[in-house]
Amino acid sequence: MSTMGRHTPRSRSIRHHVPALRLTRFVQQTGRLLCWSLTAGMTTAALELLITPEAAWWHMMWPLPWYLTCVSAPLWAALRAHEKAARQQAREEDNDIPGEWEQAA
Repeated sequence: MSTMGRHTPRSRSIRHHVPALRLTRFVQQTGRLLCWSLTAGMTTAALELLITPEAAWWHMMWPLPWYLTCVSAPLWAALRAHEKAARQQAREEDNDIPGEWEQAA
């Protein structure tokens, strides 16, 4: 039998996992941005080394993926740490709720 005014474990855990799922999506998108910017940076560096394009805009454009990598790496690390902390906090809050067997005892 449940106590009046007390949330059930199911409704409480759903409420805390929705922001974690949204945060996970941001972490995944930032991770993809990091990977693609690294790929583009390595590709443009190889082109610069092997082919040395003569276009006037090339010398300004080929380092741009490296700048994007420098921005996305710390952003991904901060978001990932925040995601892990949110998941750990959600697990700890879920453990605070006594189960059916603990209430019976």
